[in-house]
Amino acid sequence: MTTSNFTFKIREASPAELLWVHEQIPEFPGKASLDFYTERLKHRLHLALVAEKDGELLGFKVGYQSDTPDSFYSWMGGVRPEFRKQGIADTLAEYQENWAREKGFKSIYFKTRNRFPAMITFGLSRGFKIMEVIPKGGVEDYRVVMWKEL
Repeated sequence: MTTSNFTFKIREASPAELLWVHEQIPEFPGKASLDFYTERLKHRLHLALVAEKDGELLGFKVGYQSDTPDSFYSWMGGVRPEFRKQGIADTLAEYQENWAREKGFKSIYFKTRNRFPAMITFGLSRGFKIMEVIPKGGVEDYRVVMWKEL
C-alpha cells in the first residue's frame, strides 16, 4: 500500500506480533499478555492484521465474529505514534471491512471511549454511526459503540 508517499504492506499477524504492537500504543493502559490475544481469538472466526514497512511493525487491527453471527466485532487496533497520519489506520480498517464483507458479515462495530475523540472521529469518517453510549466509570471512560452496515 502507498499513501502520501509512504509505502507499507498489510498482512496477517501472529498473536505475538499483535502483542508487540499493542505494547507500543501509549493509549493502552496496563500490561497485556499473549493470553489476552490467544484466549479471545481461539475458537472464533477472526482476522489479525499488521501494517509493516521493511520488517518494522507500524500498526495492527484485530477482530472476530461476534455473538450475532452476521456481525463482525473490530476488537483492537492502533498505530504507533511515530507512524500516525500516514493512512495506516484507514488502510487496516479498509482491509478488515473488505475481508468481513467477503466472509458474509452484514455489519461491523467497535467500542471506544469518550477519552479518545480521534477514534470517534475516525469511525464517523468511515461511515460508522454512534449506536450506544455505555456509562462506565467517569464520563471520560463511557464506552461509545459505533456500528455500520457492510
